[in-house]
Amino acid sequence: MKINILAALFLLLALTGCKEFFEPSLEGRRISLLAPADKLESNVYKQSFWWEGNEDAFAYRLQVVSGRFDSVAALVLDTLIYTDKFSYTLEPGKYQWRVRGENGSSHTDYFLRSLIINPSSLNGQSLQLTAPGNTFVSSDATIRYEWLKLFGASRYRLQIDTNGFTDSTKLVLNTLTEQLSFTNTLKKQGQYEFRARAENDSQLSKWSEVRHLIFDNNPPDKVILTVPANKQFVAKPVKLQWNALTDAEKYEVSVFKSDSLTLFAGYPLLSMSTSSNFDAGDANERIVWRVRAIDKAGNKGAFSSFFSFTLQ
Repeated sequence: MKINILAALFLLLALTGCKEFFEPSLEGRRISLLAPADKLESNVYKQSFWWEGNEDAFAYRLQVVSGRFDSVAALVLDTLIYTDKFSYTLEPGKYQWRVRGENGSSHTDYFLRSLIINPSSLNGQSLQLTAPGNTFVSSDATIRYEWLKLFGASRYRLQIDTNGFTDSTKLVLNTLTEQLSFTNTLKKQGQYEFRARAENDSQLSKWSEVRHLIFDNNPPDKVILTVPANKQFVAKPVKLQWNALTDAEKYEVSVFKSDSLTLFAGYPLLSMSTSSNFDAGDANERIVWRVRAIDKAGNKGAFSSFFSFTLQ
């Protein structure tokens, strides 16, 4: 019977390709570059690098240099990406770029193309925002906005609003800076949108994409523990449960020795659901636990009341 079971397991591994257990090698695999075209000459500063992914690669390394890789004038970009597309703003010049696929144990060769960016008017160019990301949620009213340099710009205009930029006289913020970032403190909680553009004395770039953010510094409500009921005798493993809060993204679970001070190893832990399994402790030992909610902005609610149970 044991031989038959082993044979069945071996057959199952062979049929599934063992991908869950063995990572395929990427040596000799190709990455097909799609855009920009090789030897492209463009007057668009913001370029989208795009390639065809490989199913066995979980990341891609994109490198861009000024000059050539065999005679580098400057390393412009070296980044690890988890999709098959990446946008970056370049200055006028001659460039080479290359991509390779990577997984935990191997990588493909690099595949290379060249690119020339020609000087052009600021009009029609797009400013590229870098931070904060779209749909950013913050518990801190002070937020730093960042973007990439756009060739030909002498200053940058940042706008923040709550009404889709429909009335330029009622913006939350409309400011100019010569820097590639600006820090602003929001006066009240709520949902905001922001955008930026590059300017010089005679030209304006296009507005960047509009990004959205939420400022929220209200902590979640207090969690109510439900199972096991307080002061119960229970057998391991113990499923700890509590009520769901609509504004909670996760929960911090703390389990203590009977003194309510000494944490068990691995605690506190974060749970993305309203339950957590506990399988430590000894028979007849009294265990104490509590939970608090954490929202998407990182605000932490008050801890629940302490509950205890005794292991059978």
